Amino acid sequence: MDFESLTNEYGQPMVVACGQYRDGRRVANLKLADAKLSATLDGSFLWIGLHEPCEAVLQHIQHEFGLHHLAVEDAHRAHQRPKIDVYDDAIFIVVRTAQLHEAEIVYGETHIFVGRGYVITVRHGASSSYAEVRQRCEREPRMLVHGEDYVLYALLDFVADHYFPVIDQIVEEVNEIEGHIIAHSFTTQEIDRIYELRRELTTFRRRVTPMLELCNRLERYDLPMIDREIQPYYRDVYDHVTQVNDSIDSLRESLLAAYEAAVMISSASQNEVTKKLAGWAAILAIPTAIAGIYGMNFEHMPELKWAYGYFLVLGAMGGICGYLYYRFRKSGWI
Repeated sequence: MDFESLTNEYGQPMVVACGQYRDGRRVANLKLADAKLSATLDGSFLWIGLHEPCEAVLQHIQHEFGLHHLAVEDAHRAHQRPKIDVYDDAIFIVVRTAQLHEAEIVYGETHIFVGRGYVITVRHGASSSYAEVRQRCEREPRMLVHGEDYVLYALLDFVADHYFPVIDQIVEEVNEIEGHIIAHSFTTQEIDRIYELRRELTTFRRRVTPMLELCNRLERYDLPMIDREIQPYYRDVYDHVTQVNDSIDSLRESLLAAYEAAVMISSASQNEVTKKLAGWAAILAIPTAIAGIYGMNFEHMPELKWAYGYFLVLGAMGGICGYLYYRFRKSGWI
């Protein structure tokens, strides 16, 4: 079967790459149908990259490489939590990828099968191509000579490094929001955005945190296909993920502080407006009350027939209002 001609629902090839490596160098480009585990008896290994493959492709690699059916089932269905499973002399790893799309974090996942003579990656959802990882490894044959476990390190390091652009973008947005809050020029849309960012960071943290346990196991425990020489490299990935995790916590705290500051500023602003309205209402209450009394049209009222009564009332209104304005102004109410 010509697997290379198969495409996924996005019109992209399901088989991205299939290469054979020996002594740190690529020795052959193979078709998936020709990739046999028996071809790695000379100490070489196969590195196969798949992108949202169909069931037929996964069944083929399961048959050729003896993959556990539970791991293959997970790789086909996707939507798995980050984890590491050990099946006899092979390991199966699930990691979650993240990247920004139109200011929103979108997630994908990568399933990695690692065993004697093969590394197989299965990508789902939003995930960058691992061609860059392949090229970087091929430029460092002295490291690639270590084989499958070094490729696994390079893949995990690539996934962890792609968390940082997401963090950097959110940091810029948070700094901008904080600047508007400090300048008292924020909008309700920015307040809504604070809530959205906190929710996105909570989801991001749930995707990233399991990577800590995963890298810790790869570094500290004896697992199939992980040599002691490569184990320290996983500490580097662990440090990167720890940095991302700490940044997420710091950003969530910053957003919480920004939200509380915005609420306090809004409350203070509303109090100022309320004070001004109360002050002006008190001032306007005086002429309203006096005008209301003299507008009752009783025939016998004090000073109603006096020639200067009109001017006296106006003067009294103006004097009382002016005094109230002075007092409110002095106390900062208006």
